Amino acid sequence: IILSWCYRDSAEYCEKYGRLYTWAAAMDSVAAFSNDGKGCGFSVKCEPSETVRGICPEGWHLPDTTEWRKLFDAVGGKDVAGKMLKSANGWNDYEGSSGNGLDAYGFSALPAGYRSFGGNFSSAGNFAYFWSASEYNSSLAYYMDLLYSYETAGMSYRDKGDGYSVRCLQNN
Repeated sequence: IILSWCYRDSAEYCEKYGRLYTWAAAMDSVAAFSNDGKGCGFSVKCEPSETVRGICPEGWHLPDTTEWRKLFDAVGGKDVAGKMLKSANGWNDYEGSSGNGLDAYGFSALPAGYRSFGGNFSSAGNFAYFWSASEYNSSLAYYMDLLYSYETAGMSYRDKGDGYSVRCLQNN
């Protein structure tokens, strides 16, 4: 079973944006790296008791919704977080205005788009979605989003089988 992809199955997109992962892959449901996210996946309720390393390197972890919201607060609030976190280039224009951000904190978010549960790739250049270690229910998990047409950042939830980007947070 393939649980991560290059956008449009092209190595060129992987070099530019990185891979897109299902939530199970991001959580490392097969416990290849640690047992923190073991068994977490589609149609499975998962409640880790501590931070989840997931597919992140040793000493790093997959941020939960609380940590994403702390990031928004640290960069001036969710109303400007998108502008502050998006890369300074690579984003499509919206109604004649640049969708690029300021990259004020070195987060350098690129608009990698996503892969739907059904296998369709969409929105490279327009959207960036990053998985959270938090889930909504057995079928849906939270993600952080940045959109080319907004200066805000948001949190929502979608199908655990969708393919989104991953950002890791260094452990304290």
